[in-house]
Amino acid sequence: MNKDQVKGATKQAAGKVQETAGKMIGSKEQQVKGLDKQISGGAQKAYGDVKAVVKDANK
Repeated sequence: MNKDQVKGATKQAAGKVQETAGKMIGSKEQQVKGLDKQISGGAQKAYGDVKAVVKDANK
């Protein structure tokens, strides 16, 4: 795994925790921030996945 894959997966997990916490306390703002983090993390992970594929293809 490259750093973008790791950071992306970490952001996704943190976003899920934040979204869940927002639901528990009834905060729509925290839920939205959590969803935003999940989307951002997913994009970063996907970028890392593409980088890994390209690197493997060049071997």
